[in-house]
Amino acid sequence: MENISFSIDLELSLNPFFIPSGAKYPIFFLGLFIYIFCLFCNMSLLLLIIMQQSLHKPMYFILLSLPLNDLIGITAMLPKVLSDIVTETNKIYYPLCVLQGFLLHMYAGALLFILAALAFDRYVAICLPLHYNSLMTPRVVVSIIGLVWGLDFALIASLFSLQDKLPRCRTHIMNVFCDNPSLVSLTCANTVINNVVGLLYTAIMQIISVSIQAFSYIKILLTCLATSRSEAKSKAIKTCVTQLVIFLIFEIVGTFKIISHRFTNVSTDLQKIMGMLIFTVSPFLNPVVYGLNTSEVRNTFLRVLRRKIFA
Repeated sequence: MENISFSIDLELSLNPFFIPSGAKYPIFFLGLFIYIFCLFCNMSLLLLIIMQQSLHKPMYFILLSLPLNDLIGITAMLPKVLSDIVTETNKIYYPLCVLQGFLLHMYAGALLFILAALAFDRYVAICLPLHYNSLMTPRVVVSIIGLVWGLDFALIASLFSLQDKLPRCRTHIMNVFCDNPSLVSLTCANTVINNVVGLLYTAIMQIISVSIQAFSYIKILLTCLATSRSEAKSKAIKTCVTQLVIFLIFEIVGTFKIISHRFTNVSTDLQKIMGMLIFTVSPFLNPVVYGLNTSEVRNTFLRVLRRKIFA
């Protein structure tokens, strides 16, 4: 097939959901509610940590990356999908498609690394409490945050630079949003290297994140079992369980999304829905688990709220 010149004004077509006409607006308003809720909760958590001096601690400086990342992920995907549901245009310019895919992959990779960094912080706080301040110094915290975003950017940027070199012969994206596999599928050339590198980078991110979290949570569990203080034990276990639930939901949905592409009998709409859940479930749950479920954040938020109301 003839190669296509991918210029700035070239439009790609997306593969929309099959939505009955009567369900279009209910689905749109449900999605809009989810988006507004995620925006409000993550912006509130972000501003609360930035503006409240009492939350200027190592854990919350690391936590600051989580709502920021959630805002990137859900904003890169959901508004475009909701717009296409109403307008039924299902078109996107090539540069915007690349940008959307890049941001979505940045979000997924950063989420794995941020959860690992938060797990490590909890390990130091619970297992090495007397050394916490000497270990989690401002310099170490800045290095952790820089490593999270720097490593994520380096891996995703190199992945997208690799697919950008491929010749193109198609203009149809087999998804409701753009990602690296969708962009790679636009080529008629051999994509073995791209597939191998993509799987390799996914494995690197997973191994780093799972290893750090497994080490941290096993150490925390052992420390909790060894302590005689039931209150401290229950508090630590509750913190770890809620954080693990977020990670496991992300992993289960992400694994299904990756595996489902290898089976032809899996519904394409189901694949699209599971793909969207990757970028909506975590931004929806994270502010609750890491915000309202954390007593210090919750108490600070309520104190600020009461101050604003009675002012």
